[in-house]
Amino acid sequence: MDLGLAGKTIFITGASSGIGAAAAELFAEEGADVVISYGRNQTGAEATAAAVRANDQQAWLLPMDLAQPQSISEAIRLLPGEIEGLDGLVLCAGLSLHTGFGEITPDEWNRVLSINLTGAFFVLQALTPLLREGAGVVAVASVSAQTGVAHQAHYAAAKAGLVNLTKSAARALAPRVRVNCVAPGVTLTPMGQDTIDALEPDYARNKMLLERFASPEEIARMIVFLASPANSFMSGATVDVNGGRELR
Repeated sequence: MDLGLAGKTIFITGASSGIGAAAAELFAEEGADVVISYGRNQTGAEATAAAVRANDQQAWLLPMDLAQPQSISEAIRLLPGEIEGLDGLVLCAGLSLHTGFGEITPDEWNRVLSINLTGAFFVLQALTPLLREGAGVVAVASVSAQTGVAHQAHYAAAKAGLVNLTKSAARALAPRVRVNCVAPGVTLTPMGQDTIDALEPDYARNKMLLERFASPEEIARMIVFLASPANSFMSGATVDVNGGRELR
């Protein structure tokens, strides 16, 4: 199946590791060039860029601090002039902290929401003028947006907000741009491993129909499809890729 991504340009936040890095490589395999946005992990971002270039595609590195809207706008102004437009945007940057409901401080609450929700909004707002006709935007939420998590109330709330932001953005950008969301289950990434370490033993076997956690590539495949021209008639939707977690 041809996803129609050859010659396209895709912008990915959180592309230095995990799901974002996996998505960058898959986009490159489909013939797309990739803007690799990242926070502090320059080494990871450079590894992602190397994987993109290994597929004979262009990669650009763009550091930005999603907790600072001014940093976002300043970083985007530094995009190379050769990038005249974007065919896809993946909002994949995230911060997951495990703190008891009663122990979350105002600073920690604001930090988690600023990375997972506020930053995603301002990246989308800033890049909207660059999105070409028919572009696809994909926000990466979480199964926690639907289930809630006692020891991650801020993270779950932010991801639930991202699901609703997807609907608002789909309305705002229609009909030129499609906006959809992926809600992954627990995934075998550095951030996901922190979640796994906090879960009870045999969580996957007891809570997930497929009895295992996802690989980053399994989530990335859905992201790439949703962003691609092959997904031409879906907007405002959230797709669950969670191994059947919410069914139990």
